[in-house]
Amino acid sequence: MVLSMDRWVAKVAIVTGASSGIGAAVADALVEKGLIVLGVARRSERIEERAKQLSSKKGKLYAIKADFSKEEDILKVFKWSKDNLGPVHILINNAGRGGNTNLTEGETEHWKNVFDLNVLGLSIATREAVKLMKENKINGHIIHVNSVFGHKVTHFANLNVYPASKFAVTALTETLRQELNHEGLKIKVTSVSPGIVETEMTTLNPDITPEEKAFFEEMASLKSEDIADGIVYALSTPEHVQVHELTIKPVGEKF
Repeated sequence: MVLSMDRWVAKVAIVTGASSGIGAAVADALVEKGLIVLGVARRSERIEERAKQLSSKKGKLYAIKADFSKEEDILKVFKWSKDNLGPVHILINNAGRGGNTNLTEGETEHWKNVFDLNVLGLSIATREAVKLMKENKINGHIIHVNSVFGHKVTHFANLNVYPASKFAVTALTETLRQELNHEGLKIKVTSVSPGIVETEMTTLNPDITPEEKAFFEEMASLKSEDIADGIVYALSTPEHVQVHELTIKPVGEKF
């Protein structure tokens, strides 16, 4: 199997949650490969700063401010991309949230926030991307950044509804694959499920308790760049090859 990113050069990729962590690493990697990348985040100024740092690279990074838990923001992003950059070829559904709470005492509003972003936001963005790919006859690629918690619920304090939201992503990946097959479309879909990654949701989260920080630091973990490399691998496969699920764990992970 020959791996190549050549067919994506100068094509448009939308990366959500691109201000930090996995999203930032993915956006940077795609710019390095020559893509036109629209980085989406509430903290868009961070993306704008990195765009300056990447100005000499083969591709180009643009920034747009949006909250992907809000449908109106999602629609705005896809319209802006279409009008200013062209139709999307790659969608990286990376934006997500967890939270330090539980099921027995947690607040309903917090649970809604998790599902609004991790499940509904991902679904709306996927719908809009597929719509543009169909209109423009693009054999694109949609990647959902999932989690090992989307396949197994493990003993991990205060995960609350996060695993449920990621189990939904696992189901949505297969549902989308079947729908695309039914319509005879050559759009790929991939679920990428990392183990613990050093991001603002884990070890770099300023709001976690000392006990949680100590727990994370004892765990084997990955870098955001490791996940970006995995995503580039999935994108690099030949057009007839689909990596449906890619699980990336650090050596020594305990669950």
